[in-house]
Amino acid sequence: MNRLAGVTSPYLLQHADNPVDWWPWGADAFEEAKRRDVPVLLSVGYSACHWCHVMAHESFEDDDTAAYLNAHFVPVKVDREERPDVDAVYMEAVQAATGHGGWPMTVFLTPDAEPFYFGTYFPPEPRHGSPSFQQVLEGVTAAWTDRREEVAEVAGRIVADLAGRSLVHGGDGVPGESEVAQALLGLTREYDEQHGGFGGAPKFPPAMAVEFLLRHYARTGAEGALQMAADTCAAMARGGIYDQLGGGFARYSVDREWIVPHFEKMLYDNALLCRVYAHLWRATGSDEARRIALETADFMVRELRTAEGGFASALDADSEDAEGRHVEGAFYVWTPEQLREVLGEDDAAFAAAYFGVTEEGTFEEGASVLRLPGDTGPVDAARVAGVRARLLAARDERPHPGRDDKVVAAWNGLAIAALAETGAYFDRPDLVERATEAADLLVRVHLGEVARLTRTSKDGRAGDNAGVLEDYGDVAEGFLALAAVTGEGAWLEFAGFLLDIVLEQFTGEGGQLYDTAHDAEQLIRRPQDPTDSATPSGWTAAAGALLSYAAYTGSEAHRTAAEGALGVVKALGPRVPRFVGWGLAVAEALLDGPREVAVAGPVGGELHRTALLGRAPGAVVAAGEGPGAGAEFPLLVDRPLVGGEPTAYVCRHFVCDAPTTDAGELAGKLGG
Repeated sequence: MNRLAGVTSPYLLQHADNPVDWWPWGADAFEEAKRRDVPVLLSVGYSACHWCHVMAHESFEDDDTAAYLNAHFVPVKVDREERPDVDAVYMEAVQAATGHGGWPMTVFLTPDAEPFYFGTYFPPEPRHGSPSFQQVLEGVTAAWTDRREEVAEVAGRIVADLAGRSLVHGGDGVPGESEVAQALLGLTREYDEQHGGFGGAPKFPPAMAVEFLLRHYARTGAEGALQMAADTCAAMARGGIYDQLGGGFARYSVDREWIVPHFEKMLYDNALLCRVYAHLWRATGSDEARRIALETADFMVRELRTAEGGFASALDADSEDAEGRHVEGAFYVWTPEQLREVLGEDDAAFAAAYFGVTEEGTFEEGASVLRLPGDTGPVDAARVAGVRARLLAARDERPHPGRDDKVVAAWNGLAIAALAETGAYFDRPDLVERATEAADLLVRVHLGEVARLTRTSKDGRAGDNAGVLEDYGDVAEGFLALAAVTGEGAWLEFAGFLLDIVLEQFTGEGGQLYDTAHDAEQLIRRPQDPTDSATPSGWTAAAGALLSYAAYTGSEAHRTAAEGALGVVKALGPRVPRFVGWGLAVAEALLDGPREVAVAGPVGGELHRTALLGRAPGAVVAAGEGPGAGAEFPLLVDRPLVGGEPTAYVCRHFVCDAPTTDAGELAGKLGG
């Protein structure tokens, strides 16, 4: 019996009709494995994963394969986005054993949840040196039946190896000028001067490293840091990784030139990149950065917003093409003939040159990904806008990619921060409203009555899985950004509530943080990963939010926790700066103070807007007027008007500048 019909995960629901007798992750599945004396097949994936869908179609929808699986295993299906703790623990084992990892992740476990055989995608027949999935199943069954002692020995050795891994978090002290300088040098060495970004193919959008570079420039004036950030953002904005018609970014580029993306669109990428482009505009005034920030924000609202006011996780890479085949990128790519059908000969020729559509194609089967190759010379902006609008309308008639409708707390926290700031910078109150509605959903549904964050929800119904550290850190970050923009102290209060749970439930000795709470389900290893990958790690996200909250409130406990957590950045920043970008951005805020800006005056007024546009790394902003303002924000206590005029106070390191009523003077104090 397939047991996935009642779950909230869209990914698991995609497998609810499989002939495989799937179980969701839980004690019942392992009790069943013990009762039957069979191993557990753990299959981990996510909704927007192309090869997860391929393996599902080839193997999990096949009756013969399913019959063998059901007879010899207890199959367990996990959505990695719902259970990042389960994913992290077993991915660590896969990478340790095989030297690589990825999704779909396929792991065979004992009934005690100990792993003993690993893989990722297995084809339906032997291919490229890889055994078929059926061969793997038969081999594992034979080992379980005939060589049980060997299986137990392997499982025990793997678990012991995982348990013995200790995390060096940097010892005492926080990252200083030396570590930050070494990190910048490391990024410079890996920088792709020709195409922007870091490293080779595949190339991922380095939003958090760019945020570090922008903050470093703001603090030190290092032009090289700004140039790397600006050139990388320009290359991505003009590449195929950016949707030139509808806005928003794909997950990554398969090549180093940003031409062909892996087409799924993730909420977290777009939230992080929206905020980075807004910050790039704040630093440079770039019209292109402004356009990309706003188009990406509008994409998130248009394509990912749910009926309840939250934001869905992802759009799939795959959709139906003209022949009804379910293929990657079908929704997004164009042939010259398709351009002619929509635009006619003249405009099609113009569009092909402008968007880099060639007869041979830049993708597959003669199709091209739209991009801006930049070799067309001056163009008619009105003509471009008209062509873009007609192509977008025609594309909208195509079968759309599927959407993973679950709301992930952490990623919504990132979206709240991005939309709140973008709305404030560009006078788009509707974006601030969308951010507020998402925050309301998190409080109402994800916190609910239990006073602890739930990781996911769908259709306004909370899921069953507890929030992990990244949920607490990113949601607190979003609430703090919303407090700065709206002047509503309730969001500061909610952030403090979440961060108190971080102190109580996620903090270990010497400033270490754990990905799961002290009272969470005990896995074979308690996950603990300080490195930033596609999103800020829970560790660095929490460090940043703790630091900001301490600046808002003067809380020594939160400041001490932030500094303790940043010890890991001291250790990792000089060695692997690409993989601790958000941690380095937080370190820049620490080195700068961060600055505390109190605006005794109207929310949305000139001084408040000037404060929000200040470039000082990680500066916190509180605005409000009247006797109740201090109750909303501790920063506003005893901050009177000067001469009856709205007044700004800037402090850091327990020292305050003279108050000012002049917006230009305030901008100068904040690097504006």
